[in-house]
Amino acid sequence: MPDIVVVGLVALVAAIVGFGIALLLRRSFALTSETTARANADRLLAEARARQNQIILEAKDEALKVAKTAELENRERRAELQRYEGRLDKKDEQLDQKIAQVDERDRRLGQKEQELEAERGKIAQLQDEQRTELARVASLTMEEARGLLLDRVEEEMRDITGRKVRELEVEARERADERARDIITMALQRYAAEHTAEHSVTVVALPSDDMKGRIIGREGRNIRTLETLTGVDLIIDDTPEAVVVSGFDPIRREVAKRALERLLVDGRIHPARIEEMVGKARTEIDQVMKEAAEAAIYEVGIGGLNPDLVKLLGRLHFRTSYGQNVLRHSIEVAHVAGMLASETGYDPQTMKRAGLLHDIGKAIDHEVEGPHTVIGGELLKRYGSER
Repeated sequence: MPDIVVVGLVALVAAIVGFGIALLLRRSFALTSETTARANADRLLAEARARQNQIILEAKDEALKVAKTAELENRERRAELQRYEGRLDKKDEQLDQKIAQVDERDRRLGQKEQELEAERGKIAQLQDEQRTELARVASLTMEEARGLLLDRVEEEMRDITGRKVRELEVEARERADERARDIITMALQRYAAEHTAEHSVTVVALPSDDMKGRIIGREGRNIRTLETLTGVDLIIDDTPEAVVVSGFDPIRREVAKRALERLLVDGRIHPARIEEMVGKARTEIDQVMKEAAEAAIYEVGIGGLNPDLVKLLGRLHFRTSYGQNVLRHSIEVAHVAGMLASETGYDPQTMKRAGLLHDIGKAIDHEVEGPHTVIGGELLKRYGSER
């Protein structure tokens, strides 16, 4: 009996334990299922959100595509509308032009009609005059009819002669133009001279680079004195054994060049000596210009020039323009002008004088404002050679 009770108790305990274990397992399974369900729910929720974002992005892309397509269509439509508008404007312009042309034609036709009416009136008037004239002629004697006929023949011959004279004048002008070109070409071919290069600087060679310091002098007093007296700029740079004299006035450049060359030969370079050499150079340049002017006048073969004009003419000896020495150019122009005058029947001396002095204004155009032609005219008026 006690064994049965024990067995029963053991069985009861085992049943209770099994029931507890079953409850624990069931609860564990329930918790696992709940965890799994929650995980599945979170996963499904995440997938749903991702899908939602993807759908939104796809919707936005589609909306952008639709918007772009609509924008392209709108642009094409606007472009097409603009083309249509351009065509319409062009057609309107063409229509306006055609209307203007039609109006112009109508105006011309109206004018032609008026001219025709005027011509009809003139014809009617001439017919009346002819009838009157015929009636008058019918009553004329033989002598009166002969005189009237001669008057008409004379009038017709005068008209024919006038037309012939005009034709001959036109032909003569054409031949004169051709002859003038031939004469100018021949004169230019008969006389030619060499050209020189135009420049605004002069280079003075030095015996050695040591002379540059002596030219500059203590605290630059020598170079300042030379620049002040001559009115040019002395450029002393790294150029070996050379000094550049810069200035737009060619006579001042020549004075500075000759004075500097004399100083280099003499070797004594100081302000007093510089002033002395500049004075000698000016005297020498004046003599050179006078001789050049007299030689030019002698070569051209004219005389009677004002002494002041002769001095100005000599200044052109040191002036260049368009790559040619101006005095030499003036001599050439004088010779060509004389040849042209001889060929065309004008006074060669007057033409030579005009040719030699045509650029006289360039002698002082560095000192006086205005074109050299105006300056030259004023000089010729002042010195009595304006003819």
